Amino acid sequence: MSRIGKKPVSVPAGVTASIDDRILSVKGPKGTLSLTLRDEISYTLENDGILVKPANETKAARAFWGMQRTLVQNLVTGVTEGFTKKLLITGVGYRANSQGKVLKLQLGYSHDVNIDVPEGIEIKTPDQTTVEISGIDKQKVGQIAAEIRRWRKPEPYKGKGIKYDGEFIFRKEGKKK
Repeated sequence: MSRIGKKPVSVPAGVTASIDDRILSVKGPKGTLSLTLRDEISYTLENDGILVKPANETKAARAFWGMQRTLVQNLVTGVTEGFTKKLLITGVGYRANSQGKVLKLQLGYSHDVNIDVPEGIEIKTPDQTTVEISGIDKQKVGQIAAEIRRWRKPEPYKGKGIKYDGEFIFRKEGKKK
């Protein structure tokens, strides 16, 4: 039994949801998102929200139940509030600069790293060591944040690199004489 799956996804005022041809579309003040629905799960639109239940008693249906409810919740949250990830850059000479649809990173390589910003994602650099990624699709925001972090993961000895805000980097002691 999924504890998360039992709760209906509440749809706030100003948000509309519709199901057409196994596709759930959610429209809100920030935009529109859609999700392809699984056959193992039944989705019901009610006046208080969206109810997600397994269509049958198979093991696969129970496995997908909680995840599908969370994906529906992410659609509703995305079109109302949106999602944001914050990256912190640590290291001498490491800098970030957002120029239109391109993020320029100076990470100690012989060349600058240019990352194209995908459609629907907004990247801000309040200062040279902070990158804020925001958008309505949680998967896209997390994916672009992971791709930026991949260029210089934090290392455990000096702590240099790109890390998520709030992430703890386990520090190691260097060689002893």
